[in-house]
Amino acid sequence: MPYLEREGDVFILYLGNRDEVDNENRFHPDWITAVHAALDEVEAHEGPAALVTTATGKFYTNGLDTEWLFANMDSFGEYLDRVHTVYARLLAFPMTTVAAVQGHAFGAGAMLATAHDLRVMRGDRGFYNLPEAQLNMPFTVGMNALMTTQLPRATAVEAMTTSRRYGGADALAAGIVNQVADESELLGAAVARAAATAALHGPNLAGIKRGIHAALLEALSVKTPKLV
Repeated sequence: MPYLEREGDVFILYLGNRDEVDNENRFHPDWITAVHAALDEVEAHEGPAALVTTATGKFYTNGLDTEWLFANMDSFGEYLDRVHTVYARLLAFPMTTVAAVQGHAFGAGAMLATAHDLRVMRGDRGFYNLPEAQLNMPFTVGMNALMTTQLPRATAVEAMTTSRRYGGADALAAGIVNQVADESELLGAAVARAAATAALHGPNLAGIKRGIHAALLEALSVKTPKLV
């Protein structure tokens, strides 16, 4: 399960278990609940604060928990709506958010990184990838809006329609991430970016973000149809 650490004014949310380096950090319903609980704790902090999310091992997050989903198809719409709540929460979070993408970010996991204010990606290993076209899966209304508003237009079209895998350098060139760093420097670089604006934490920043992302937040609130 996700857990929190802290470095100065910066909270670091690890997306998977401390001792399971090969954990894929998929969006299991319990994982979503744990992420929101951690964000509640961070949001309740008074004073300067910022947030970095990261993980350990091969994956930042491998996206939807398809094993759980295929076993619970009657909950299809409700499940995706809960996934959307994580994106919406980060988009309007009352402090700077930085994704430190140390490993693969696939599908809903790539979208999670994209929902942050800033992204720092490992330069030598790991891919950012939207496999939906390759897997013959549609994007929800909210997911489509997230990618087409948060990424440069040409990049969104390429990423969504070709399922291209972007390494760190390619992701930087395409405008997906703001910075690349070696593995040993990745978390430090993300923490430094977050700490630089920790003093902005508060309701004013949250309001600015809600204004910037108003149409996107509305799209993420659209209920996903149930499967017939």
